[in-house]
Amino acid sequence: MTDLSVSAAAPWRAGVIQDFAKSELFDRTFDEGMLLVEETAGYLDGAGRHDSKILSRNAALAYATESMRLTTRLMQVASWLLVQRAVREGEMAAEAACAENYRLAEEIAAVAAAIEELPYGLVNLLQRSERLYERVRHLDKRMYVEVAAEDAPRAVQAQFDRLTAAFGG
Repeated sequence: MTDLSVSAAAPWRAGVIQDFAKSELFDRTFDEGMLLVEETAGYLDGAGRHDSKILSRNAALAYATESMRLTTRLMQVASWLLVQRAVREGEMAAEAACAENYRLAEEIAAVAAAIEELPYGLVNLLQRSERLYERVRHLDKRMYVEVAAEDAPRAVQAQFDRLTAAFGG
């Protein structure tokens, strides 16, 4: 999405974005996301260090790979949630939140890891973070991507109307 399409679609979305940022769904999602970030950091810095030291070489490599994917996924979710909170607190205009750089990025492709060899603590965090990521990805698409596509015909029509008014018709 280009800056022109963001500026054209953003006014249509401001109300939806602000409503979501003030909703109970946002509160629950924000709390869950931030708690999961804290829990993950605690695990990786604590029990996870111990768990990773007793793994086989292949499992240790899978652990390192999956823990990086886990932290990347959670940082994307946390960043998205913080943008929504900035809208809620009036620190960012809802229209600005429509910019492409605030969209949730596609996940890094998974390498076939021997999940059964990974410690339960990591597997549990991976599964929970995947579910949270998918919910936030769904929200992101519904609020910004799908609706922006629906708004595009109206934005294009508005441009045609301006041209008609400017040049007669």
